[in-house]
Amino acid sequence: MKLKEKISWLMGTVQQSLFPYLDECLPGPMTEPEKHLVKILELVQIEKYVPVSAKRQWLGRRLKEREALARAFIAKSALRYQHTSSLRHALLSTPNLRMICGFSKRQDVPSEATFSRAFAEYAKASLGTVIHDALVREHLSTELIGHVSRDSTAITGREKPTKKIKAPKVAKKKGRPTKGENRPPAEPKRLDVQRTQTAQEAIAKLPKVCDRGVKKNAKGYTETWNGFKLHLDVSDCGLPLSAVLTSASVHDSQVAIPLMKLTSSKVTSCYDLMDAAYDAAQIWEQSRELGHVPIIDRNPRGHEIVPMAPHEAVRYNERTVAERCNGRFKDEFGGRCVQVRGADKVMMHLMFGIIALFADQLLKVTGC
Repeated sequence: MKLKEKISWLMGTVQQSLFPYLDECLPGPMTEPEKHLVKILELVQIEKYVPVSAKRQWLGRRLKEREALARAFIAKSALRYQHTSSLRHALLSTPNLRMICGFSKRQDVPSEATFSRAFAEYAKASLGTVIHDALVREHLSTELIGHVSRDSTAITGREKPTKKIKAPKVAKKKGRPTKGENRPPAEPKRLDVQRTQTAQEAIAKLPKVCDRGVKKNAKGYTETWNGFKLHLDVSDCGLPLSAVLTSASVHDSQVAIPLMKLTSSKVTSCYDLMDAAYDAAQIWEQSRELGHVPIIDRNPRGHEIVPMAPHEAVRYNERTVAERCNGRFKDEFGGRCVQVRGADKVMMHLMFGIIALFADQLLKVTGC
C-alpha cells in the first residue's frame, strides 16, 4: 500500500469511527486543534513504546499511568505549551484534552513532580529516538527518497557551559627521523575513524555536554550561544528522517557520516545535499559508498571555486527544505524553549517535538 493510501485509510477510520465515539464520550464538542491532536496521537501511537506501565506493575507503590503522560507530552509539543505547568493547567481545566490524553477524571492528572519523573524515565530509555525511528521505518522504508538534506540548528540550553580542558601540547621533532628512531604515529582524524564505525558507535563518541557554539548566520554575522546543536536529515517533503544531538561546539562535518549511515539504515535515497561546512573528502567518499550522489557546496579554503554544474545547482536548491524544517521545528514544536538540563533530557524534549512535527507534516503531505 502506498504512503498516501495508507495514511488516508488510517485517517478515514479516525474520521468515521473514532470521532463519532469521542463525540459521545467527551463532555463537549471537539475543537479543530483537538481533532488535529487526535490524528497526531493515532498516527504516532506512543503508548505502544512506553517502557513502564502501571497495568504491569506487581510490587511497590502504584505508578501513575505512563501511557497517558506520554500522550500528554506529545500534546505539549503539538499545542505549543512551553512549560509542564502550562500543560498540567490545561489538562485540569479542559476536560476534552484531559480525556484525549487518557486521564478519565480531573483527580487522575498527576503532580508536576510525577510528570518530571516520567520524563526522566523516557529520557533514560531514549523513548523519543525509538518512536521516531519506528515511525520513519513504518511509513518511509518502502518509499524512494529523492534528496536527503542535511543541516544543523542551534539549541540554547539552560545550564552553564562546560569548561574545556586543554590537552598539554607535545613538542614534535622537526625533520626526518634518524636511523632507528621510532616516532609515535599521528592520531587518525575523526572522519577517517567514523568511516570504519557503525552509526551508533560514531554517535556515542561525539561530545554532548553543554558548551559554547559559534557560527555565521545567513547574513554573514557571527552568532554565539550556550547549549547544543541538533543535526537533522530531512526528506524532500520536510519529514525529519534522523536526529542527533551534540555539543554546540561540534562542527557540522563531524556528524555527517554517522547521520548518513543512520538514515541509510532506515530509508532508500538518491542524493545527499549539504552546504559548504560538509565539504570534506571523507564525506564525499562515504556518500558514494552508500550508493548516493553527493551534492555539496564547495568550501573555497582560499582557492578559487569551481561552480556546480547547472543540473546540480538546481538539485542543490532543494536543500532549503532542511532550513524550513528547522525553522518550523523551533517556531511551532518547542525547539526554542528548552526547560530541562542534561543532554539526555534535552534530546527527549526535542524528540517529542520532532515526533509531533513528523506526524503533522505527514498529514499535510498526504492531504489528511
